[in-house]
Amino acid sequence: MYIGGSIVLLALGAILSFAVQDSVSGVDLVTVGYILMAAGALGIVLSLVLNGQRNERRRDEIPPR
Repeated sequence: MYIGGSIVLLALGAILSFAVQDSVSGVDLVTVGYILMAAGALGIVLSLVLNGQRNERRRDEIPPR
């Protein structure tokens, strides 16, 4: 999951948690929204960590002049 997908999950979760007033039988939309926001936040953190590791590895591969 990349940063764009994580931002979509955050936005969708916030909409479900704070803006939707409907109810679905057997589903708590507020809880689903919080779960989506947590997944989006975790996705952003993991994307940034993995991107940082990838950039660090590339710097190590460049030979010095």
